Amino acid sequence: MLHPSFRPAADVFGELNRLQSVLDQVFRPLERSSIRALAGSAFPVINVGATPDSLEILALAPGIDPAALQVTADRGLLVIAGERVTQRPEDREGTSVYAQERFSGSFRRVVSLPEDADTARIEASYRDGVLRISVARRESSRPRRIEVN
Repeated sequence: MLHPSFRPAADVFGELNRLQSVLDQVFRPLERSSIRALAGSAFPVINVGATPDSLEILALAPGIDPAALQVTADRGLLVIAGERVTQRPEDREGTSVYAQERFSGSFRRVVSLPEDADTARIEASYRDGVLRISVARRESSRPRRIEVN
């Protein structure tokens, strides 16, 4: 009789990968580029930048069906949500998966928008695995020159 904690080899490799991920997060130095950035394995990975006219967000999400993406804005938060479908080798006798590093399943990322963001003027496009979101800034928040008489 096998010990109750015995698991097949595929589960052992999965557990080793999970343990390695946990150890990487604990012992890795902080890799935060700013207070808003997240270290670790958040999906999709995002880059956030600003221009005088807009806030630019790039979400790196390869292999996602654009119809499965949802972008919403509410109460100063921009939410990127969707689902990435699992891609595995064809199931047939003798096929085993030894490692699966690619994230699959539902995901959700939230970005705090600055006070001058105009949520009525948001544009989003997806191409080559990159979701580009542009959030315009309100005209009233931009500096303007006042003529002195």
